Amino acid sequence: MNRVKAVIFDCDGVMFDSRGANEAYYNQILKRFDMKEMDADESDFTHMHTVEESIAHIFRDAPGLVGPAHGYRRDMSYIPFIAHMKMHPYLITFLQYLRPAYKTAISTNRTDTMKHVLATHGLETYFDLVVSALDVSHPKPHPESLEKILDHFEIMPKDALYIGDSEVDEAASAAAGVPLVAYQNKSLEAEYYIEHFKELEEIIEGYS
Repeated sequence: MNRVKAVIFDCDGVMFDSRGANEAYYNQILKRFDMKEMDADESDFTHMHTVEESIAHIFRDAPGLVGPAHGYRRDMSYIPFIAHMKMHPYLITFLQYLRPAYKTAISTNRTDTMKHVLATHGLETYFDLVVSALDVSHPKPHPESLEKILDHFEIMPKDALYIGDSEVDEAASAAAGVPLVAYQNKSLEAEYYIEHFKELEEIIEGYS
């Protein structure tokens, strides 16, 4: 294989522990419509999918409320919840290690919140490209977002690594042909498994 040229990050579960913030966000929407809070399976779903898919899922037993729920969440905004997202240890140090030798990008199913997430946590300057669900016709698990990043950098799939933590990331990386680095999830089919970003430095340095 050639030397790694680009490292691509998922956002939720990789860059940030955002499960608590996401649960608070969606539970507030449910509360507004007198619906019960999410269970563990619904929390898992909203962790991996777009806001449109998540609203449809958690209101699947009350489809007539999907439209009003979207209206409420647009007025409510996710921005107040961003500060509750916990950046994973060593992320900034790892990004500083990567740059400028490697291209860096984000492939996320977040939509209009991604810009605010990066600004709130001081990460705007660390990425060459951010591809959210708003930037593609088909969000993950479709490979379009990863393919968009490869095209932008003009590199082959084997020249990149994608750091993901979910089955959605697993499917997207497999479809795009990009080697997956499974972050804190040994149940995924992946080329590499890490618990900490420091471990990925060693993988990249030995990648040949």
